Amino acid sequence: MKTAIQNRSLNFDDTSIAFAHQSNSKLRKTYLIFALMNQNWVVKIGTFFIKLAIKLGLPIKLLIKNTIFAQFCGGESISTCQKTIESLAKSKVGTILDYSVEGEDNEKAFDATTNEILKTIDKAATRTRDIPFSVFKVSGIGSVELLEKVQEHPEDLMEDEKSAFERVRNRVDKLCAHAAASDVRIFLDAEESWIQDVIDDLSYEMMKKYNIDGKTIVYNTFQLYRWESLQHLIDACEVARKENYKVGAKLVRGAYIEKERRRAAELEYKDPIHVTKHETDIDFNKAIHFSIDNLDVLSICLGTHNEESCLICAELMKDKGVKANDERIWFAQLLGMSDNISYNLANAGYNVAKYVPYGPVEAVMPYLFRRAEENTSIAGQSSREFLLIKKEKERRKAS
Repeated sequence: MKTAIQNRSLNFDDTSIAFAHQSNSKLRKTYLIFALMNQNWVVKIGTFFIKLAIKLGLPIKLLIKNTIFAQFCGGESISTCQKTIESLAKSKVGTILDYSVEGEDNEKAFDATTNEILKTIDKAATRTRDIPFSVFKVSGIGSVELLEKVQEHPEDLMEDEKSAFERVRNRVDKLCAHAAASDVRIFLDAEESWIQDVIDDLSYEMMKKYNIDGKTIVYNTFQLYRWESLQHLIDACEVARKENYKVGAKLVRGAYIEKERRRAAELEYKDPIHVTKHETDIDFNKAIHFSIDNLDVLSICLGTHNEESCLICAELMKDKGVKANDERIWFAQLLGMSDNISYNLANAGYNVAKYVPYGPVEAVMPYLFRRAEENTSIAGQSSREFLLIKKEKERRKAS
């Protein structure tokens, strides 16, 4: 473990590389945003007043667009993300276009979202190196209530519900088929445990269909804060090896911890989340070890802002003689966060991509609120970002 952390080819404290893409004025703006986000009370009060202003129809869209939206989103449409795509590409960082609109819960909205994801695949197909993945949430193309019932009480489905779920399956297949035909890799994002089994089943169904002939097109997401996930990854690879297809795995720690714990307590079932973060970290790093040992059947993307895990993976690759740019291994972080990881990895020759959310400002506000709240709740995340930006400002001033 210590050798991984001492990897000499990577230095995540090198701010000259991490922020080389930011002008002095952009860096000052980023500094101010994280200075504010570093204060919990500012985030809470700010979130409250922004929600209120939107509800009252006050003209604050321009303010949001030029601050928090500009920091964490690529644009309001695929075309307006072009500047971000090109900026990232200059530093050899890929883009994952993430349609972050949380639409209405109806068939029309589900079809509209499906069509938008198809457009992201078409965009990726035109420049696969710069846009290496597409992504979608199954809950964006199907009712959460329906998915939950399919998982919990499939025997109670009415005929119209069976038809509705078949439409969900067809949308998933349409996206994966288009991705396969376009030679674009596609992530099925992870969601809450009470619908995740359905998502897993759909993802494996698609892998069997499209991860063939040596290609890995479809990726499921494994949330390692769930104590079952590491074994699920191991089992998935065992089945794939027997049935002669590839597994795509995006490894993340997890994003719904408060919601998961609350529901488990309310409904009195075993909490699906590890008791401590340390246990989650152990499983995440075990998943990295397992993945590097099973690259014959497995391709991975480490969706993490954890420096230690990235260093462990890089060191394991080196020990196993796996090239830094091996297409079976990618790293991914969110736009506007952990640039010290993304840009230093890319500079060292590793495959790196940023999740680039996009959509109309008003429609992606729920996403932005979560980013703000997560930055204050993740241990030291906003403080870490703020201190690195501060360090770079001081370095530039001194030079």
